[in-house]
Amino acid sequence: MSGTDNKKYSIKFISEYINASIVGDADLEIDNLATLDNATQGCITFLSSSKYNKLLDSTNASAVIVKDGVKTSNRTTLLTCSDPYLAFSKLSKLFSNEIDFSNGSFQNRSFIHDSATLGKDVKVGPNVYIGDNCNIGDNTVIYPNSTILKDVLVGQDCIIHPNSVLGSDGFGFAPENDTYEKIEQLGGLEIGDNVEIGSGCTIDRGTISNTIISNGVKLDNQIHIAHNVSLGPNSAIAACCAIAGSTKVGKNFKMGGLSGVLGHLNICNDVTVGAHTLITKSIKSSGNYIGIMPAQNHMNWSKSAVFIKKRGK
Repeated sequence: MSGTDNKKYSIKFISEYINASIVGDADLEIDNLATLDNATQGCITFLSSSKYNKLLDSTNASAVIVKDGVKTSNRTTLLTCSDPYLAFSKLSKLFSNEIDFSNGSFQNRSFIHDSATLGKDVKVGPNVYIGDNCNIGDNTVIYPNSTILKDVLVGQDCIIHPNSVLGSDGFGFAPENDTYEKIEQLGGLEIGDNVEIGSGCTIDRGTISNTIISNGVKLDNQIHIAHNVSLGPNSAIAACCAIAGSTKVGKNFKMGGLSGVLGHLNICNDVTVGAHTLITKSIKSSGNYIGIMPAQNHMNWSKSAVFIKKRGK
């Protein structure tokens, strides 16, 4: 769930703001956003895919934004509209907080927000930015020119190499006609203990729930971890890899350089991915996976691709 600094809105106000109809209590007050499975009383969430219909009847959310005509046996209040995803993207702006650049002090030419907490023996290099509500664990080293934006938790004994950005906005936009509506990224980022993050990495904050980098993870240089990803303990990823949004990865995951994982997948424990491999489906069995094909002229490549495709059926 997101942190929203005690903002509260009535269902009536929200319905007018997102142009939705109310089925339920119009005077109900909402103070937070959440996902269907993590919501509690006072939270509002949304359902835009039938894939998650079963969660609607069991959610503890006070209100849910749904498509016109959707019904539930749950006593939760419904806000019905034609496009719940777009409505949610607009609603997220009500709960967004501006990053505070005004309250803080410069230490060793670095900016550390007044609300940030640093543990014992934390070392901060020059030109580092540590934003509001961040917590840096004991014995962590942050090298120069790194940026740690708001609501980022970094564990103990971590190393963050130069020019990395932690807690940046995820890539979230809802299409509307010929333009896009930005979805405010309201979650945070949790980084466990004994994590090492290479130079030039970018790890996005979650949209609502937090992005999670578990204990013992090792990231090489120039890696991108998108919003809402959960990366399991003791995973190791080589340079120039990317994991797309909302993918859940188990423990002991290993990934060769220049590889990628598509979004909304589930990767089980003890999986190794070879270099230059693109994972397009969830992996349910541990083992080694590789999809690289050595460079060759196009005609030979076409023949090889047909052969491999037939063998894979």
